[in-house]
Amino acid sequence: MVAAGVDIFVIRGTTVSAEHVSKDHEPLNLKQFIYELDVPVIVGGAAGYTPALHLMRTGAAGVLVGFGGGATTTTRRALGIHSPMASAISDVAAARRDYMDESGGRYVHVIADGGMGSSGDIVKAIAMGADAVMLGSALARADEAPARAGIGARKPTTSNCPAATGSTWERSGRSKRFCSGPATTPTALPTSSAPCAVQWRPPATRT
Repeated sequence: MVAAGVDIFVIRGTTVSAEHVSKDHEPLNLKQFIYELDVPVIVGGAAGYTPALHLMRTGAAGVLVGFGGGATTTTRRALGIHSPMASAISDVAAARRDYMDESGGRYVHVIADGGMGSSGDIVKAIAMGADAVMLGSALARADEAPARAGIGARKPTTSNCPAATGSTWERSGRSKRFCSGPATTPTALPTSSAPCAVQWRPPATRT
């Protein structure tokens, strides 16, 4: 892939750790892999301070925050594991701050991945310390989206831990409405067909 000209390489798992590795199979040495690759590597997911700090120490250019999948994930239902995105982003941003001191100023990008279903979610993610967000359902509902049925990639499935295969959304209009409104309802959610942005209007003045 590098020879083909990729600009960035992403390693994405439900929970990726640089410390806890498999004893049954030959684990991927993240630090060596990233060092030998000639393009920036983004790694995730991580939902806490310590695992994120470990990933940053491997040389990752960015860390994906959350368990990923958004509306298609089964992690919370199947395993009972979940972390609120605001807390997770804040913890990873704190790890980034300490890693900058530790590494002499090396900046690692924090990317919120999962649960970004509304414009308000994006604002909160940035406010908590994220540099960018991953959008799935919000863009999949737009008229410009090429897929007609829905979103979500088929994931490896075992009898012990089944994985989601995707979700279906109704169209909600052009993507511009997601960014600048107006919305048809003030509480549009990912499961609704309404746009996610609410257009601000100045309060009425008394005469």
